[in-house]
Amino acid sequence: MVELIVGKKGKGKTKVLLDRVNEAIKEANGSIVYLDKSSKHMYELNNRIRLINVSGFPIQNADEFVGFICGIISQDHDLEQIYLDSFLTTARLGEGADVTGTLSQLQAIGESFNVSFIISISLDKEEIPEAFQSAIKVSL
Repeated sequence: MVELIVGKKGKGKTKVLLDRVNEAIKEANGSIVYLDKSSKHMYELNNRIRLINVSGFPIQNADEFVGFICGIISQDHDLEQIYLDSFLTTARLGEGADVTGTLSQLQAIGESFNVSFIISISLDKEEIPEAFQSAIKVSL
């Protein structure tokens, strides 16, 4: 499953994402991973949540990012949720890139391995591909 938190930069998406992940860990039976472009929010996360600073890994493009996600899932059979902050940056998509392919891959991976992806993405609701409009849970 893919859930989206959308809105332009500076609208408060990270705060919403942090609140959601810290709330989710209270009821989680398995593990939760939070991927970000830095370790800046380390102290805002519950200590049971694993923070991964994606910038520390040599990921060059969106396909390599999806492979990185698969590696995380393969190492943790109890993984329930992956939170992705700054999705365009962490997934190496860049400004103006079509996110459909990467989101579709994450959707398929989530269904195959029973992992939910909660994604913060710096796009307005209108910029999200039609196929993922129903995945928008928060629009800022």
